[in-house]
Amino acid sequence: MLSVLIVCAASAFQVARNAVQRGMMGDAGPWGATLVRFLFGFPFAALLALGAWILTPHALLHPVPRFWLVALTGAVAQVLATAALLTAMRRAGFAIGTAWQQSSMPMTAILGWLVFNDALSAHGWLGVVLASGGLAALAWPESRATLCHTASGEGLWGAGFGLLSGLCFGFSLNAYRHATLILSPGTPMLGATATVCITQFCQAVALSALLAWKRPAALKAVAASWRSSLWAGFCGACASVLWLTALGMTAAAAVRALGVIEAPMAALAGRRLFAERLTLIQWIATGTSAVGVALTAFG
Repeated sequence: MLSVLIVCAASAFQVARNAVQRGMMGDAGPWGATLVRFLFGFPFAALLALGAWILTPHALLHPVPRFWLVALTGAVAQVLATAALLTAMRRAGFAIGTAWQQSSMPMTAILGWLVFNDALSAHGWLGVVLASGGLAALAWPESRATLCHTASGEGLWGAGFGLLSGLCFGFSLNAYRHATLILSPGTPMLGATATVCITQFCQAVALSALLAWKRPAALKAVAASWRSSLWAGFCGACASVLWLTALGMTAAAAVRALGVIEAPMAALAGRRLFAERLTLIQWIATGTSAVGVALTAFG
């Protein structure tokens, strides 16, 4: 039950972070907006790690070579997943790209089982299938023209990048889970905060260097919007720490499925801020996803 509450809180922080980053895409571009998450999130992640260490003074960290391998591999996979998702949305459209990206849910379960020996119950696997199907229906194109576009060359490329995004996100979740368990077994909060702090520092340095080389104007735009960037960084750091804390407590597939709660949160935010409405089919799909989440969480 505690992991369910933690995932709900993480999803809320993630929706808030996405809402802030959405307004920063203009000048900074997608990579600049992505950098904000890591660059401005790192100081907050460091403070959270310090707080967790103070609360658990007798806990030890074990930064063994295997931790660095798993954590940095997960960090690279997370960056690649973001790039692939942005490409999918540009080529196939936001809704279709998002639908394909949701393949991270079954891929998280499959990769966790194959690579890391994580197991789900039969109810848990059924929940993953139902939640994935519901999310796919939520983002299914409403018009025939949109559907035809999906079958075009651009749509196929978008689907390919979307699947790549799901694969990378699935691997990243599993890698972060096991990095947390290696770094601080038995104290998931300390392991989560320390892992987030380390990986966000590495991601911020790498992305800053890349933008300084390729798009220095994006770095200037990020610096100019430091006030909103701080809020995005705070929400992002809190979300990451809570996600990894939950990952330290249960299998990655279960955490990823529980994260579907982000969809109705985003729908409510969209309705309030942008006057968006859900169709009857989308409400049914949301209900199906909710049943899948319940099965995965309590199955």
